[in-house]
Amino acid sequence: MKCNDRFIQRIRWVIGLAIALLLFTPTALALGGEPPPLNQPAPLFTLPSNTGESAVSLSDYRGQWVVVYFYPQDFTPGCTLEAQRFQRDLPQYLARNTQILGISVDSVDSHADFCDSEGLKFPLLADEEGQVSKAYGSWMSYFSLRHTYIIDPEGILRERYAKVQPISHSQEVLTRLDELQKTI
Repeated sequence: MKCNDRFIQRIRWVIGLAIALLLFTPTALALGGEPPPLNQPAPLFTLPSNTGESAVSLSDYRGQWVVVYFYPQDFTPGCTLEAQRFQRDLPQYLARNTQILGISVDSVDSHADFCDSEGLKFPLLADEEGQVSKAYGSWMSYFSLRHTYIIDPEGILRERYAKVQPISHSQEVLTRLDELQKTI
């Protein structure tokens, strides 16, 4: 069953990527809609997580900084590298009172396998219908785009990244988080 689920996810991802490449126009880029405005309340959400225990809500982290990162698919090279970097830097985020939340269209079971495989200790949330990805302007056909958002302890969206390089992104976010925490 799990192999079949992964196969279907990979087919879905390949089809979405092919469509995106064929239609790479401003209209195609806008499929997810506009990203939410900075310095305004971040769109609230509740999604199931890899732990399978209970759903995770953005409001659960009121009083903490939150880094919400959207990514296309578990077990792909770029997504794996990005997750590994966030995991490597997790103690630095925790020292800054910051929670990391990863979101993709993959299932809870896929997320659980991915976390086990990569030793990830932060929640991965299953946005299987893409509703949260769309609310954050991070949607392309059948998958989430690689976008990241920083949300302050009051739930205000303070930063967004649309062009993410998985190898260096976590350090980029940490640097910006330091700047924001000094000014807010």
